[in-house]
Amino acid sequence: MSEPAAPDIELAAVEVIREVLSHQRRMREGGCTGRVCLRCVRHHLNAVRSAMEAGRRIEFVLPAFPTKSPNPAKVLGPLPDLAEELALRFLNSLCERIGEVYAPGAAILICSDGRVFNDLLGVSDEDVTAYARALDTMIKRIGATHLEQFSLDDVYRGAGHEDMRSMLSAGHAPTPDELREEVRAGGAPLAMYRGITRFMLEDLSGPGYTGTRSALQRKCRDLAYRVIQRSRAWGNLLDQLFPTAIRLSIHPQPCSAGKIGILLADTPDTWLTPWHSVAVASGGRFTLMKRAEAEEAGAELVFVAGSPSHYVLEPATLPAVPRSAAVPGPPPAHRDPWNQACA
Repeated sequence: MSEPAAPDIELAAVEVIREVLSHQRRMREGGCTGRVCLRCVRHHLNAVRSAMEAGRRIEFVLPAFPTKSPNPAKVLGPLPDLAEELALRFLNSLCERIGEVYAPGAAILICSDGRVFNDLLGVSDEDVTAYARALDTMIKRIGATHLEQFSLDDVYRGAGHEDMRSMLSAGHAPTPDELREEVRAGGAPLAMYRGITRFMLEDLSGPGYTGTRSALQRKCRDLAYRVIQRSRAWGNLLDQLFPTAIRLSIHPQPCSAGKIGILLADTPDTWLTPWHSVAVASGGRFTLMKRAEAEEAGAELVFVAGSPSHYVLEPATLPAVPRSAAVPGPPPAHRDPWNQACA
């Protein structure tokens, strides 16, 4: 097959970025406008164009799928369930749609950051390992051939888990003072700090916590800085290891940032992720909710192969959400990308 002319590459690169950005996770005041932000398209155009000009597969790096929240009010347990499966199906279908535009296709490297900061969340290394193995089994079971996993275990092979985290921080993390200065300046770093503090407070306020709310808030504010510090170290390392890959993020990102924030599923809360929630089916569609909220709304738990999988809720009680994923079933004549991901 002959190589496409330069104008064809340009148009194809724009189409690929538009496809990814159609699922963009935005900050509330990030400056992006329209369904697809043209400024963000221009910002990532060179990276996609370069891959196409070289005739290589377009590679994305996504730090995500760390481990399940330790709070039973948010999730069904320590292992991935239908919430993760729907997200994986969506990511794989995104790569398939890119392949329709650009023949060499695309792949997403899921760089699990569970081992990076699980000790700060009170999650054992054994649970992180079990989650990663179950996720790998799920990727193979659903035939997600465009997805691969990568973790700290692949970087520091043979080292102890504590040693892995120490080596990562020593070689790639910003100082606490640098982070605090960024947060004090406001904008995206402050939003990130507040979002992670809120998640830490939710994760650690489970039945096992016996202290005061104010003490836990102070602890979570400190832990949020440490989570951000290690996450930044992990990101810096990934930039070095995969310099030509396009960075995706599960966190909302400001306009024209180096990362593209991407929604893995539909949810009223743009910070909610599959590992902090459960999948809820209602009226033939899925959304994410915290477990306690789903049960309070009257949702019924569904088991698959003897394991808890997701909830079913009457349509009238489901919170309003934007574009949603459909429950797997016979496809209609025309389907949007979320529906395709779950077919």
